[in-house]
Amino acid sequence: MSRSGTDPELRQQAEEADGPAATFRASEHQHIRYNPLQDEWVLVSAHRMKRPWQGQVEPQLLKTVPRHDPLNPLCPGATRANGEVNPYYEGTFLFHNDFPALQPDAPDPGTFTLTIVGKEGGWVMCFHPWSDVTLPLMSVPEIRAVVDAWASVTEELGAQYPWVQIFENKGAMMGCSNPHPHCQVWASSFLPDIAQREERTQQAYQSQHGEPLLLEYGRQELLRKERLVLTSEHWLVLVPFWAVWPFQTLLLPRRHVRRLPELTSAERDDLASIMKKLLTKYDNLFETSFPYSMGWHGEPLQTNYRCLRHHAAERLRALPEIHYSLGPKDLEAAAIS
Repeated sequence: MSRSGTDPELRQQAEEADGPAATFRASEHQHIRYNPLQDEWVLVSAHRMKRPWQGQVEPQLLKTVPRHDPLNPLCPGATRANGEVNPYYEGTFLFHNDFPALQPDAPDPGTFTLTIVGKEGGWVMCFHPWSDVTLPLMSVPEIRAVVDAWASVTEELGAQYPWVQIFENKGAMMGCSNPHPHCQVWASSFLPDIAQREERTQQAYQSQHGEPLLLEYGRQELLRKERLVLTSEHWLVLVPFWAVWPFQTLLLPRRHVRRLPELTSAERDDLASIMKKLLTKYDNLFETSFPYSMGWHGEPLQTNYRCLRHHAAERLRALPEIHYSLGPKDLEAAAIS
């Protein structure tokens, strides 16, 4: 039965019971947002941040990390698990991961239910010889040296592998096994799912609109000024509209750059500076050495590559743009267990 019917008195009572129409507020009401980079929808329920919390609370970092520990396998002069001794390096140091997620010599399992995707490789890159520093505590020239090392390893491995993934898991909470400033480098003959989607969406956007997706998105955020965290001459840091995690950020170049090796010297200097500012803000906000996962994504380095869900694919044109994702959740390009 209709609650209001045709009786004016009943209709008035119903309107009073319903009250005025509620005004939508993104911070108060659930809604979904579209991620054009991943071609997926994200459910946002920001009002849940107000719920009482009696779960885990991380204390401020009180433990002092020694500057040099001979038992830490990432330190200069230390002996690693495979018996190799690290050189007494003074800057960055790249070596084959002793426990790689992608093994270069894995045998064929010999069954149709499993597949070996190819001859892959994993490396570790130490940023600094001291264990008691992190990227935000390093100087801008020292971070610039890391940027140069990232670009060099991308170019070198790109001659053999179509996909090179640089990522850092900082802090024990994120699974970092040794307290020393470092990242990992994966090189693979296949294109991971996330990279596949990003290439597909950026190609589609370019075909439809005639310009790179992330370049246009960056321009829009610069005009809105709602989600900007930092800006510089060559870079901008923002919280993406489709962010899944609190404090998730996206670092974008202001011009169309496909890969790290394409960055100019001025862009590399500026990148080192804005990264130091961003990571320092994280540390200062939480008054601790902020744990995070970050990863660089760019254009595949070769035209032919294998996909995890398809036997082969061929890149049609050079469109994807480099971007640096950072947040409190694992942002690697491939999922592992």
